[in-house]
Amino acid sequence: MQIVKDFPYDVTIVEDWIPLSDGTKLWMKAWRPVTDEPVPAILEYLPYRAGDWTAPRDHERHPYYAGHGYASIRVDIRGHGNSEGVPGDEYDAQEHADGVEVINWIANQDWCTGKLGMFGISWGGFNSLQLAALQPEPLKAIVTTCSTDDRYDNDVHYLGGSMLGVDMHAWAATMMAFESRPPDKRVWGDKWRDQWLYRLERMEPFIDTWLSHQTRDDYWRHGSVCEDYTKLDAAVMAVGGWYDPYRDTVLRLVENLSALGKNVRGLLGPWSHQYPDRDLRPGPHIDFLGETLRWWDRWLKDEETGVMDEPLLRTWITDSVPPASVYEEMPGRWVAENSWPSPNIESRAFALNEGAIAPASSATKDGVVVASPQDTGMAAGRYFPFGNAADLPIDQRADDGRSTVFDYVLDEPIDILGNAALKLRMKMGAEKGQVYVRLTDVAPDGSSTLITRGNLNLSSREGRDKVVPFPVDQWEDVTVPLAGIGYHLPAGHALRVAVSTAYWPWVWPQPEATVITVDANASQLDLPVRATDDEIRAADDAVSFDPAVQPEPLDVKYPESGRAGSQRPERLISTDVVKKETFLQVDPAYGGTRVYPDGLHFDEDSVERYWITWDDPLSARTESEWKIGLARPDMDWEASLESTTRITCDAENFYTESTVICYEGDKELFSREWTKTIPRTAS
Repeated sequence: MQIVKDFPYDVTIVEDWIPLSDGTKLWMKAWRPVTDEPVPAILEYLPYRAGDWTAPRDHERHPYYAGHGYASIRVDIRGHGNSEGVPGDEYDAQEHADGVEVINWIANQDWCTGKLGMFGISWGGFNSLQLAALQPEPLKAIVTTCSTDDRYDNDVHYLGGSMLGVDMHAWAATMMAFESRPPDKRVWGDKWRDQWLYRLERMEPFIDTWLSHQTRDDYWRHGSVCEDYTKLDAAVMAVGGWYDPYRDTVLRLVENLSALGKNVRGLLGPWSHQYPDRDLRPGPHIDFLGETLRWWDRWLKDEETGVMDEPLLRTWITDSVPPASVYEEMPGRWVAENSWPSPNIESRAFALNEGAIAPASSATKDGVVVASPQDTGMAAGRYFPFGNAADLPIDQRADDGRSTVFDYVLDEPIDILGNAALKLRMKMGAEKGQVYVRLTDVAPDGSSTLITRGNLNLSSREGRDKVVPFPVDQWEDVTVPLAGIGYHLPAGHALRVAVSTAYWPWVWPQPEATVITVDANASQLDLPVRATDDEIRAADDAVSFDPAVQPEPLDVKYPESGRAGSQRPERLISTDVVKKETFLQVDPAYGGTRVYPDGLHFDEDSVERYWITWDDPLSARTESEWKIGLARPDMDWEASLESTTRITCDAENFYTESTVICYEGDKELFSREWTKTIPRTAS
């Protein structure tokens, strides 16, 4: 990482309020170039608290853009951080309406040329796409990183029509903790307490809303730009990582927007849920700020920077690696695709009846039986890898042993690029069930590295917007889509197809344990295999990036001795052989204790827990605990909160419990508990 201190423009920081038409004011922090001339603006619009939580990351990007002649502006969404109002649901109509007002307000300032860009990662990448689809006139370009165009089938709530146990729960708990945090006394003065109570008394847990919409209905269609790509008129740079769950969005955006003649470019690298220049694993990292600056200069300053001469999609193909929970850098190479779908890629069929089936006992006269213990999935890793030491999937042999597998030893190397799919002819003895599929790279020593994976709720096989019971004991053809990947498999390794009926805690189990039978003679894996010839190789070799560059970082102190959770394992799996129960505990390691240069002391600790017994899908349960503290010793100010979120189930319902307790100093200021019973309609 190269730190750069000198830029073409000096930079000044301005904190101010943006007034909205209903009288609410949103808090902004703006990095502006010192100049008498108006400049274009770039907006990042988030609930994640510019005053503390994202401050280190903000200082890695906004000063850079300001130093190159842009007003770079970070705004807290209504009800979050120091902004007025009450937190709403994620990406709700109020957030969008406020965002459009913010864009127009910025464009009308005398220091702005009237042209804007938007950028963000995750939530900020989501609403960059969503606001672009609303077509506010000043918004000319966006950079959307690790985001989704499909809020139902490619987000933290549902996957393949199944409820995501891991992040439906964990992210709802995270947002409960965010909703409950107080505004900063430095900004609000003595009014901070009244504003905090105003929010707390009106907020609602996200989890209850999300669980109440178990199919792709209008709730999820709202904000899903895949519903109508024609609405995206702003130039779109779509960015993702192969170790991020949102990577397919990049492939869909470059395919659909290029087909419409829109201005779009895609970038997919060997990264987790992070910006490609952050010093977080895995690398290699690139000069992402420089890449995005070329994008802004082209669309906001009308300079010919060559960005549209780049390939439509620049992406990474990872070399075969042994399994590990973290890698400093992934081996591999960059490749170029000038259209998507690519003529360089063919779909190669691997018939299941040609694969070596293990264990042999899974084969019967009717077909191949799949019946997995409920704790299959413990080797999955984190749904959102952030670059921590325990994030990525470990050796898959334990989960392979709980699955039915088909192995294909390769006589020649192959490059996989794009989305595979498993086509199954199958039957089962129940109306509800789900199938989870993993592809792994099995080395000669037997180690098994996850390549990609996918899930199908069998009642959503005819569409994610409906529930169609599976015909009991009748053969049906279904397709399980797998997430996209770029991966090189060497000759002599085996491509393994692992099929299971459980994948906890990623996928919440259906009410009864199911057994499926697969007709291997009528089932196949369709694998996207990329050709390599001299012409293709020459285009690939032309893809290169400069090393990562960032401004001087914010001087945040991280006192190790006080870091919350510092002695806790990041990922702990334990088994009670008497109870036949498997327990998973996760420390998301978001940052712990930190002290900011403005004097703010911030403490944060969270832990997630997941339980399941091996033979009972109704035993699935989750719990998440958060503890947050904010203090300014120089202002004699201290506020803290504790929040807990739990989900349990029976055959008919989900049961949620959400609790928040808030303190001013040692005095309890607010407490509330929400409990809800939600019928199981699809999951």
